[in-house]
Amino acid sequence: MHHTGTLLPHQQSAIRTVLAHDADQLASELTNWHQCYDQISAGLFHGALTELRLPELQVFREDLNQAVRQSCRVWPDAIWFGLPEHGALTRINGRQVEADWIMVQPGNVEFELVTPAAYRIYGIVVSRQSLVEAARRQGCQIDWQRLRSAEVLRVDRDARAACARLLARLLPEAGASLPADAGGPWRQDVLSALLDMLDQRCVEPALAASLQRRRQTVARVRDYIAAHHGDSITVPALCAQAHVSRRTLQYCFEDVLGMSPLAYLRTVRLNGVRRQLRDGRAIGELAGEWGLCNFSQFSSDYRKLFGLSPSAALKRRG
Repeated sequence: MHHTGTLLPHQQSAIRTVLAHDADQLASELTNWHQCYDQISAGLFHGALTELRLPELQVFREDLNQAVRQSCRVWPDAIWFGLPEHGALTRINGRQVEADWIMVQPGNVEFELVTPAAYRIYGIVVSRQSLVEAARRQGCQIDWQRLRSAEVLRVDRDARAACARLLARLLPEAGASLPADAGGPWRQDVLSALLDMLDQRCVEPALAASLQRRRQTVARVRDYIAAHHGDSITVPALCAQAHVSRRTLQYCFEDVLGMSPLAYLRTVRLNGVRRQLRDGRAIGELAGEWGLCNFSQFSSDYRKLFGLSPSAALKRRG
């Protein structure tokens, strides 16, 4: 992992860039977030985070070369807004995001993102009080109840594009020079751009009842997998837990997570081993605890997913 950082005068804001070669290492770098990343596409992982923050406002850009399933929680008394560059390939809590949508979640609430390979997302996190005060000054009418409960909002396309351009300017690419005005009044610029999207023009798209049912089915199966992470598990056993047919279970997982139940089971367990390699445990012991008892098959699957063998990964961490 590589860090660069610049302290900005006057605003007590700091901009920094982090380069990481492990999904969870990147997840841990976003200030005041609680996150856990599972890599789900095959190959070596490379990620970058560029972050600019004040005590009550945080903006960032995250780049990931692999598809990732992210469990996220933002700092309390805040609201997060996510602007993916390719929204149609993003899922939030199983819900596929469209091009003119933004994602939104309140602080201290667990949510899940599934993001594709070669992915970039811009984020804004702002304290609720700061956003309320800025809306009052700007004369914006915001439906705060809807904002707290929504997962996605359809916003004006031009306002969204303007906000994304502002964030791109404030968050330069790794190795690029800092914008001349990064130490200036960027706080007001960001809040104004955000409020331009939210001011009466945003619409919360309805959540289909069919998707709600599929999310419930997937949640039951995932809870069972988590509670039996070291046991041998078959698809018929998962169907019995969810009280659905094999075809229905397959459809639910592909719609909500973009993968089959068996692919989900395998990636969760391989990522569990990857995450615990740093603890200095024996590789075979860890694999067995995660239900991956055929060591040669485990080693092959690990190499295919992460681009290197478990022993090479252990040495790399060391």
